[in-house]
Amino acid sequence: MTAKIKPAKGAAYARIMGVGGYRPVRVVPNEEILKHIDSSDEWIRSRSGIATRHWAGPEETVAAMSLEAAGKAIADAGIAPEQIGAVIVSTVSHFKQTPAVATEIAHKVGAGKPAAFDISAGCAGFGYGLTMAKDMVTGGSAEYVLVIGVERLSDLTDLEDRATAFLFGDGAGAVVVGPSAEPAIGPVVWGSEGDKAETIKQTVAWDVYREETDVRFPAITQEGQAVFRWAVFEMAKIAQQALDEAGVSPEDLDVFIPHQANMRIIDSMVKTLKLPESVTVARDVETTGNTSAASIPLAMERLLATGAAKSGDTALLIGFGAGLVYAATVVTLP
Repeated sequence: MTAKIKPAKGAAYARIMGVGGYRPVRVVPNEEILKHIDSSDEWIRSRSGIATRHWAGPEETVAAMSLEAAGKAIADAGIAPEQIGAVIVSTVSHFKQTPAVATEIAHKVGAGKPAAFDISAGCAGFGYGLTMAKDMVTGGSAEYVLVIGVERLSDLTDLEDRATAFLFGDGAGAVVVGPSAEPAIGPVVWGSEGDKAETIKQTVAWDVYREETDVRFPAITQEGQAVFRWAVFEMAKIAQQALDEAGVSPEDLDVFIPHQANMRIIDSMVKTLKLPESVTVARDVETTGNTSAASIPLAMERLLATGAAKSGDTALLIGFGAGLVYAATVVTLP
């Protein structure tokens, strides 16, 4: 006789319940970057829109920054830490291959014994984690999920690389995803284009150090123009697909929170999508730089904290980067 397995009991829908962010204390202006490259403040601002970025100090580890952001998100969600059933951390700058930093965070935040794991999806990592959390909540494997995007990209920045030295910053952003009585996280449009993997990459693999001790420490490098063209032309299409899948028109949108890669990319996407002037656009990159997986939740937290966006607003999120990978979805802000 074949036994019948009971189905998992999940929520009808999922939503973002709370958000939190952490930016390192140290603020690094363009003038400091210019000590290492032949450029100018005007050139950096015109090419990227970046004026300052935050770089972590010795005590501001990936785990420490994550805990700060997570604590704020949990408090904002109005739940107890022990109610968290899963912790997902997206990062490319946690240098320990194992154990996952998510397990340390889960323990120190007081979540008890939840499922905990790291993912690596570059600048689309938050979108990937958010989608997995939504599926966990609706699938019944966790009632509340903590999703963290965190980076210490200053550890992977080549200060002598004129194309990237000014781009990257550090920080952590977190959200709590939980049950909802109505749809609040739309269908995801995500994917990868592995044929373009070489356009954003780590310069050398870690195992090179086994044999070649004189090799320069790994850094992130990219083919700027190729990435720019891909982001502007292809990601605008993905963003539009996410709107279509959610049944939301540009006129219905309140907020646009793209990955904070570059101000020119953001402005070009706004133009291509033909977003109305009434739509609030996140431009956190100006003072935070490119924080990869942390950029969307950090920008979301700042918009809500400053009142530029409000609870209940309809927002389009899109992340894109190394892989090349991407993820876009429409959400209701917490």
